[in-house]
Amino acid sequence: MTKKKFIFKKNIYFSIFLYATLLAGFFWGENLNYGAKPDWYNTNFPVIRDFSENFIKTFYNYDQYNHRHSPVYLIFLSFFSKIGINFDLIRFLHFNLSITLIYIFFKCLTLKFKNIDKNILFLLSISIFLSPTFRSLAIWPDSRIIGLTFFTLSIYEFLKFNNSKNISSFYKNIIYLLIASYISPNFSVFIIFYFFCFLKNVNKKHILIGIFLCGLSSLPALYYLFVLDINFLLAKTPGADINDKVSLDFNISNKILIVSTIVFFHLIPFLFEKKFLNEFILSVKKNFFLVLIFFIINIYFFDYLRAFTGGGFFFQLSLFLFNNNLIFFIFSFFSLLIIIYLIKSKFINFLLFLLLILSNIQNTIYHKYYDPLIMILFFLLFVHFLPIKFLSRKRNLIFIYLFYLSFISFRIIKNSFL
Repeated sequence: MTKKKFIFKKNIYFSIFLYATLLAGFFWGENLNYGAKPDWYNTNFPVIRDFSENFIKTFYNYDQYNHRHSPVYLIFLSFFSKIGINFDLIRFLHFNLSITLIYIFFKCLTLKFKNIDKNILFLLSISIFLSPTFRSLAIWPDSRIIGLTFFTLSIYEFLKFNNSKNISSFYKNIIYLLIASYISPNFSVFIIFYFFCFLKNVNKKHILIGIFLCGLSSLPALYYLFVLDINFLLAKTPGADINDKVSLDFNISNKILIVSTIVFFHLIPFLFEKKFLNEFILSVKKNFFLVLIFFIINIYFFDYLRAFTGGGFFFQLSLFLFNNNLIFFIFSFFSLLIIIYLIKSKFINFLLFLLLILSNIQNTIYHKYYDPLIMILFFLLFVHFLPIKFLSRKRNLIFIYLFYLSFISFRIIKNSFL
């Protein structure tokens, strides 16, 4: 047996071990995200049950469930309930469907990084098994993880198109993104990214057909939301107090500061690279006062409250340690310095960051919306030397595994004691 085959065999055993930990979590009712289990019992389960018992009534009254997610995936799961499959088996079906995200991510990595050892790419992809969000939403069915799976499929076709310029990959990319958007509407904004990239390499005729296909495909959703007035996007979320409920929030400062810290949090394993640190220090010297002014403006308009729940790791940490936003604002400023460095040289990186902000139109901003999405975007769509530098050394993967293990530990501590 060659050394590479031996290493690959070890990696397969390691992936089986990680799958076993997730399987154990399924049977033990693991709930690292804390909200995943009550979301299943209080929102997803009742909708699936009611769709299976009275589809028409539930379909036309879906907005009455105060459910902010699309009904498409819940309808899919309700078909299994309709034919008599119990809900534990439905959960197990969803559990295994969720695993396909890891496989698709691996296939994307092999397309993007052809000169990197596949064993390294494999270990990177299976690290998602340790993502608290992935684990929670695989164990307690939620449409977002399946939406992310189809979104990653759209990235796969995008990468294939970049390699071959085959027009079929262009259309498959659009179709997978449309499916992702119907399952989890927040992914719909990434059509802007794709068309911006396709404009340079796709014939205008196909671009127009693609736009027409997107417009035509959106009509059923628009009819459901605005003509039938079943607008689940306006479902109420926590407000300033227990009696206050709100839905949409267009305070861009809340989103800029919170999303920046969440992005920074998920990039921590990749930022210990010497070249990056040198370039970042130079960027800070050039942009410090500009970022400071931008930061102060956003602080002035920032009004995200503890009562909204969520807010990301640093927002919650700041409240826990000092019962104010001091620590959060410090990390926000540092995060903006990082973001400015990463987006200033490439418009495509700026566009990705902008779309991450625009993908969340509600007042609540949860960490789970960006995990493991940020890592997937970082390696597959982000344009910078950091991803390839990180993958050039197998030992760098230790940082990702330590990061996720630490993240899991923080979750356990928060859920157990806070």
